[in-house]
Amino acid sequence: MRYFENKLADYKAGSEVLIDKSKWIGCIESLVNTTFEKLPPSSDSCDGGLYVGNIGVAYMLYYLSKQESFKERKATFLEKAEAYVKVNLEYLSHHHCKDPPSAFILGPAGITATGCLLAQEEGNISRVDQFGEMYAAAAEKCMKIDFFKHGSDEMLIGRAGYLSGALALQQKLGKKVLNDTTLNQLCSVMIQSGQQHAAKHLSKSPLMYAYYGTEYLGAAHGLSGIFQMLMSFPDFFKSTPSAEPIVKSAVDYFLTLEDADGNYAPAMDEVGCPRPDGEELVHWCHGAPGVIYMYARAYKVWGDDKYLQACIRCGELVWKKGLLKKGPGICHGVAGSGYVFLLLFRLTNDKKYLHRALMFAEFMFTAEFKEQAKVPDSPYSLYEGWAGTICFLSDLMQPDKAEFPFSNVIF
Repeated sequence: MRYFENKLADYKAGSEVLIDKSKWIGCIESLVNTTFEKLPPSSDSCDGGLYVGNIGVAYMLYYLSKQESFKERKATFLEKAEAYVKVNLEYLSHHHCKDPPSAFILGPAGITATGCLLAQEEGNISRVDQFGEMYAAAAEKCMKIDFFKHGSDEMLIGRAGYLSGALALQQKLGKKVLNDTTLNQLCSVMIQSGQQHAAKHLSKSPLMYAYYGTEYLGAAHGLSGIFQMLMSFPDFFKSTPSAEPIVKSAVDYFLTLEDADGNYAPAMDEVGCPRPDGEELVHWCHGAPGVIYMYARAYKVWGDDKYLQACIRCGELVWKKGLLKKGPGICHGVAGSGYVFLLLFRLTNDKKYLHRALMFAEFMFTAEFKEQAKVPDSPYSLYEGWAGTICFLSDLMQPDKAEFPFSNVIF
């Protein structure tokens, strides 16, 4: 079994959901201090980018610094975050990076974006502009349709990830770091790439993509993450009207891939061949907890209730099978499942989902979880470990603003 049996009390209709802010602030501050100790701003732990590198701690600190609950520690958090950015920039200047300059979650672009967000929060406009120019300069590196021969369009190192960073910067800075021409070119190349692969492999979807030869479906490497980003730039659909029906048709095809349990296979070669019960992947990276962001974005773009209902089905699956044994993280851990409920709360304003998010948060501090959950390879990182989990816990106190890192789909 990849998950703990869910014995948690579900929401009782009409009841209030009480978030004990003082309790969670104390818990978060303790976890932050441990994270400083276990994943310090050292060149030894820069590799792995936002995913498992220590730059993820800088993002966590930036995220906390923006919140009212931590205003008294804002200056300290920003100062600490600056140390992480500095060591990562030094690391980049002295080490050959195996990933392309535009790689976001795993590579240099994620470091640049984090530095830019931090400078914005510090009010250092010249640094904001400097980092913004650095970020924009990487766009030309991913314009070639096959700039990375093993798959150029996914989230971790591909165009979708680069666009997710551009979108986050646009949302937080209040201005675009990539001009409309560049954004539209990148989206057009992604459409072209997906059409070429679909035609070559006789896909039933108008858009299909592969990463290292596998047609993944999940948010990290697959269709759902790519489609999510293609729907995140309304001006692209306006400038290229032919693109919108293609993307919508691809998302509607994706709906047909849902299995009887409400989940999605990791890749096309497993569609229709369900794994044994308890062995399926219910993660952000592979499965419904990541797919939900695509459907949420589709619902915001087109307003069709079928996408909201797909989100709700994802949520029911996660309540049943989302207490993951892999650890606390947001990529393939309990916090990633918890974020599903915070997203559903924002979509529906149904307190049931806030209750479920709270239950999942509390579960991570039970004896059962502490004794039986696995320790991730990078236990304090943003995607695998406590840094991302801290972001989730902090969002319990601001559920109307909650957002999975670099995946705000409600706008």
